[in-house]
Amino acid sequence: MTAPATILRNALRPGYCTTMVDKVLTRIADRKHAGTRTAAAAWAAERAEPSAAFAARIDPALWAEAKRFAADLEQLATERLGPLREQGVVLGGGGDYGLVYFLTRRLRPTTVVETGVAAGFSSQAFLRALSANGDGGQLWSSDFPYFRLANPEQYVGLLVDGELRSAWHLYLRGDRANLRRILAEVDHIDLFHYDSDKSYRGRAFALARVQPRLDARSHVVFDDIDDNTHFRDLVERTGAPYRVFGFGNKYLGLIGELAEA
Repeated sequence: MTAPATILRNALRPGYCTTMVDKVLTRIADRKHAGTRTAAAAWAAERAEPSAAFAARIDPALWAEAKRFAADLEQLATERLGPLREQGVVLGGGGDYGLVYFLTRRLRPTTVVETGVAAGFSSQAFLRALSANGDGGQLWSSDFPYFRLANPEQYVGLLVDGELRSAWHLYLRGDRANLRRILAEVDHIDLFHYDSDKSYRGRAFALARVQPRLDARSHVVFDDIDDNTHFRDLVERTGAPYRVFGFGNKYLGLIGELAEA
């Protein structure tokens, strides 16, 4: 099936069309922020530090554990995603999943909410760390399948091991619908990880939705903060403690008490 035909077929599926249209409208509305990428990248580069140095300084033993997890996940990704790439199915790479694992182990959150799953690098990191914590922590994830692929739900969270899924609540109708459902189920968010719609508007929308469930103990992570100035504007406006980490040629931002360590 050709890509246009697949997109049309997915658009006709229940719950898909509204989210697909919203993505188009978001891109149109977000054009005013398109020119901020250079400024955002320069701001992040000036403040970035290696996540390895940050984590190793706080807890060397725990960072060593996180590095072992990351190596295992990379091997798992090769085994599970390699054959798909050979078939032309590319799901994108993961973020700083070693840091995600470290933060989850260090902070020991009870409730984690993430936006953006794709193959499930971060989801596997959260769930494996929550399992290691042994505190009964749960992960709520919001995603929208790759609508250019046939039967796209089958690819969401491929890297998440079966024995971890009992602690996983996965919703697949886009952030606007998913966050409404998730926030009806959780009364507090200990750790919020944003890695879905990279537009300024998308980030602002999600943060506004989850804000009532955050408090001084909560930590927030934004991936790809160099895409626009949302993260810069947020920390300058609120004065919240933050850190910026480089990962490959991208940057992520951490907000919360641990950022002051």
